[in-house]
Amino acid sequence: MTSAVIAADQGLSVLVVEKSDKFGGTTAISGGGIWIPCNHYFVAKGGKDGYDKALQYILSASGGRADEAKVRAYLDHAPKMIKYLEEKSRVRYAVAEKYPDYYQHLPGALPGGRSLDPELFDTSVLGDELDSLRRPSASTLLMGRIAWTARDAHVAMARETGWRFKILGLMLRYKLDFKWRRKTRHDRRAGLGSSLVCALRASLLDRKVPLWLKTDFRDLVLENGRVTGIKVVRDGRPMTLSARRGVILGAGGFEQNQALREKYLPQPTKTAWSATPPGNNTGAPLEAGMAAGAATDLLEWAWWAPTIPVPGEDKPRGVFAERAFPGAIVVNSLGRRFCNEAQGYLEFGAAMYKDREATGGHNVPAWCIFDAHFRFNYAMGPLMPGQIMPDGRLRKEWLGAMYWKADTLDDLARQIGVEPAGLAQTVTKVNEYARSGKDEDFGRGGNVFDRYYGDVNVKPNPCLAPIAKGPFYAIRMDAGDIGTKGGLLTDVHARVVRPDGSPIEGLYAIGNTSASVMGTGYPGAGATIGPAMTFGYIAAHHIAQHANDRG
Repeated sequence: MTSAVIAADQGLSVLVVEKSDKFGGTTAISGGGIWIPCNHYFVAKGGKDGYDKALQYILSASGGRADEAKVRAYLDHAPKMIKYLEEKSRVRYAVAEKYPDYYQHLPGALPGGRSLDPELFDTSVLGDELDSLRRPSASTLLMGRIAWTARDAHVAMARETGWRFKILGLMLRYKLDFKWRRKTRHDRRAGLGSSLVCALRASLLDRKVPLWLKTDFRDLVLENGRVTGIKVVRDGRPMTLSARRGVILGAGGFEQNQALREKYLPQPTKTAWSATPPGNNTGAPLEAGMAAGAATDLLEWAWWAPTIPVPGEDKPRGVFAERAFPGAIVVNSLGRRFCNEAQGYLEFGAAMYKDREATGGHNVPAWCIFDAHFRFNYAMGPLMPGQIMPDGRLRKEWLGAMYWKADTLDDLARQIGVEPAGLAQTVTKVNEYARSGKDEDFGRGGNVFDRYYGDVNVKPNPCLAPIAKGPFYAIRMDAGDIGTKGGLLTDVHARVVRPDGSPIEGLYAIGNTSASVMGTGYPGAGATIGPAMTFGYIAAHHIAQHANDRG
């Protein structure tokens, strides 16, 4: 959508095709943040960042799998991309000053300022187009229905000063919008990823750029080695769409294709564990690009995130902030912790597979364990805090399928197939760490990123609290993802390249259809969508600049 906005502004004729019957893709159900080093929002607030510092950080975080030339292209153009959208489109962001980079131990990391958070967007401007929006999941909304920003969510989750008034204000805004609520229970305003895709859709409407839904990509059209169009199926009818200037593939990864998962990703792996929309992101553009001679990279990686299966829902829910809350731990089937629960979700998912290999299969799934005190005060996946949603109000089919409950840790362990002795030993150790404030095993709560979603009222460590008060609870966590990380290899202009580095003329790839510019790392919140939009911006400009080459 960003590519289309830029291309239209460059005077090109543009068509956006979408496989689903809804627009927005995975972004619509995401946090919508974008990670943009040296962004003008942070600079305006007196923030200190630097090109070389950001370059050093990304390369350090990449696991040695990043192309420095592409990283430099990203750093050169990302600030320009978001400034352009702010000035020329309906997209609006604000800096999340307190949201730290994920790897605080690496050189060049900042304690905040590089992640940008979408402002709320008034969806009433979309009119009938709103019916085609991929609605955000309940887990991204306050009380399952009220839009908020990531900054609002942080205040509430970390229980910062005034958090109750923040929630009350958001609820009143929603409740008092009588005119809108007579039409629908959905909030008039969109937040997070929904805000971004709504703003981009409105920007496309402003430019009269057509968006074809229910248009299934099937293949590329090549003439003398150049991509000149795509083959699709629309309304059951095969069509060939010509593209004289170029084709930009931004169709997500292959996480919804079980055969490709089994071919490339660590085992075990299931589409049912992915938090992305079922039936989409099946890897058709990846396979078409490979058939056209494209090189690939990082196919064995995903944007890992632990997920919780919820009976009756079409996809599981990702677990992001909750792992930092004090009083919950995650263990393998031996009852042992295997990582810092508060670390980034990509590293958490990778740790699950690493521990599975190290223990001979005693992980995937893992188990989140917490007590009655945690249950009352904090959310965990679909379980809202007990003070809001007591056990008596939970769906009966969830018990024994999504969460387990017992009066003792021993009984809980037996219910879920975890070694009771191992769990008891782990809880004893964690309770000692909670009292001392220092996690001797994994350092949980030892850096500013861990503490971002910790409870500021819990001392001495906002990410650690005892597990002591029954009843006790367990929730299964699968090795899920928010998309695959590998894809078609591209150059600094987002052109798809062959193994020898030569470009396939007319073909561009961005987002999860391309191999991540970040290598195996995840530098900060928005390091998926930020590069997707930036290289979309780059691709559109490159196509426009070379339009005369084709007449």
